[in-house]
Amino acid sequence: MSAQQTDQQRQAEREEVLAKARRAKEVAPIIAALPTPAKDAVLLAAAAALTERAGEILDANARDLETGRQNGLAESVLDRLALDQDRIEGIAGGLRQVASLQDPVGEVLTGRTLPNGIQMKKVRVPLGVMGMVYEARPNVTVDAFGLALKSGNVALLRGSKTARHSNNKLVEILQDTLAAHDLPREAVQLLPCDSHESVQDLITARGLVDVVIPRGSARLIEAVVTGATVPTIETGTGNCHFYIDASADLDKAIAMLINGKTRRVSVCNATETVLIDAALADEDKRAVVSALQAAGVEVHGDVEKHAAFGADVSPATEADFAEEYLSMDIASAVVDGVEGAIAHIAHYSSGHTEAIAAQDAHALRRFADAVDAAAVVLNASTAFTDGEQYGMGAEIGISTQKLHARGPMALPELTTTKWILEGTGQVR
Repeated sequence: MSAQQTDQQRQAEREEVLAKARRAKEVAPIIAALPTPAKDAVLLAAAAALTERAGEILDANARDLETGRQNGLAESVLDRLALDQDRIEGIAGGLRQVASLQDPVGEVLTGRTLPNGIQMKKVRVPLGVMGMVYEARPNVTVDAFGLALKSGNVALLRGSKTARHSNNKLVEILQDTLAAHDLPREAVQLLPCDSHESVQDLITARGLVDVVIPRGSARLIEAVVTGATVPTIETGTGNCHFYIDASADLDKAIAMLINGKTRRVSVCNATETVLIDAALADEDKRAVVSALQAAGVEVHGDVEKHAAFGADVSPATEADFAEEYLSMDIASAVVDGVEGAIAHIAHYSSGHTEAIAAQDAHALRRFADAVDAAAVVLNASTAFTDGEQYGMGAEIGISTQKLHARGPMALPELTTTKWILEGTGQVR
């Protein structure tokens, strides 16, 4: 392909992104003004359409999976990409759950009457045009649409090339549902994914796009956050720790650890590091490592320190402790009590989810107070950091930043606020 052809394709891609962004901006007021019953009707109809057309979705997904295998995609990526009947039912169920949730738009958060008689109130309003950049997760296509619609927003989606056919089919079904309800198909649009430059086109479409939310690898998130001129909400990677205190019920602690690590390794709330209290008996430390290995998990750690209590592990580098494995691997470190765990987490954490198993009240309270993360879990698996588990319905991602939204991002987090002042002719 000549340089001229490449330039022409690049220009055509940019024009497509901006044209779709302009159309999204045009239809945003229509979606923002929709009453709750109308939004819920579309969501329920879309859920029904997804299950009715599951065969079409699975055929498209099979094409993506075959291409992914030919291109040597990692098993963890293929797992995120794969759809089956149960997963489609789960995606549809997420839309139904969103339909059942309270509509945040128009909620009055606070208000008062000024001494001069002006009545003022602060209300939730949609963000507007919501851009999403994400990798290999077709379910995000539907989740983003559902949450955007219920919160009065328009979804502008830039999925990955690996999920091209799946995303195209899902958006086609969602757009057909919108059209059947006399709503603009452009309330959800899929952007081109042939080059990385289309991401840059989206995240610099200032004035057309109101917010961009990246969801995926650390590399993707960093590229979006550092390259955007559009406001971004950062959804972080999940280097999640599970600390086992000397006071823990060991059997329960091991069960929670195994669940967090092996329930589904490709998700951001999977446990990636186990921290073992040095005060535990050697046989108990060994039992933790052995249980992981028996479950098929490769444990990475300081070989000498683990050998001291009879555990045989793979050697760990410094990078292992900062790794979001998304695989059947885990880093292991021995720490000096809860203070050692807090210090280790402060150094390596991605700010997603950090958990402790303990029966000592002081250790639990100290961990909860000192650990800085979007979610701190006491005596439970890290797997519970999830919008559906929180009762929020489908989530757009887990925010690890500290402004506007933190933790699972659902309907309220996809709104902003405005002040409405009502007077009777007052002048200042």
